[in-house]
Amino acid sequence: MSSLENKTVFITGGSRGIGLAIALRAARDGANIVIAAKTDAPHPTLPGTIHSAVEEIEAAGGRGLGIKMDIRDEDKVDSAFKQAADHFGGIDILINNASAIYLAGTEKASMKRFDLMHQVNVRGTYLACQKAYPYLKAGNNPHILTLSPPLNMKSKWFKDHVAYTISKYGMSMCMLGMAEEFKADGIACNALWPQTLIYTAAMKMVGDIKPESCRKEAIVADAAHVILTHDASDAANTGNFYIDEDVLKGEGITDLDQYAYDPKGTIIKDLYLD
Repeated sequence: MSSLENKTVFITGGSRGIGLAIALRAARDGANIVIAAKTDAPHPTLPGTIHSAVEEIEAAGGRGLGIKMDIRDEDKVDSAFKQAADHFGGIDILINNASAIYLAGTEKASMKRFDLMHQVNVRGTYLACQKAYPYLKAGNNPHILTLSPPLNMKSKWFKDHVAYTISKYGMSMCMLGMAEEFKADGIACNALWPQTLIYTAAMKMVGDIKPESCRKEAIVADAAHVILTHDASDAANTGNFYIDEDVLKGEGITDLDQYAYDPKGTIIKDLYLD
């Protein structure tokens, strides 16, 4: 399988950034894309809404549906999956893209920040998987793909931002467990993480990161497309912690300069990768 044509892809928090890039890549195949996110009106500092995302998806060749949804609200999440399945006749793929980030040590990371990251990241991922499960069981080549890192238990990946790290690792542990739990249903569950920093709107807010130190969102989108077109029933294609660069190299794509803002720049490796 090399195309997502007519597949229904449900993406949490996909009104901008990597989530939108994954949506647009699937849209070029002619997929149905559900953008389930909070932003239904323009944000003062961040680009994109669920409505602008749908416009881009349809311009790219897909069919879009925007649903205003707070990943922290169980009733809203449940309703969003029902609405999506009713609209497109089912759900084949879930992308857990919604994420909150605050890179600070224990003294500075308030409980409000801690709770937000855990509600959005690990609880949101678990909740979305739980609500998607009945639809995915009936789906065509069903996949769950979560944007979270490989589990690297070295203390250096915790010491500067304990709260954020354990929330992201919680997302990855969902995939580790659900891959085995859902294997009998033929649902592939995997995590995907970038080899390098990706220049997104969120990255602009994190610190003094320049585009020339990053790659474009398209590298993650292209890697996701490869994963989502794999046979979900093959045991080799579930329970993996994929790295975008490795996925593409496995497909014979070795020219990664196309994803760089500056091919001659020094690109920074992402967190959690030794």
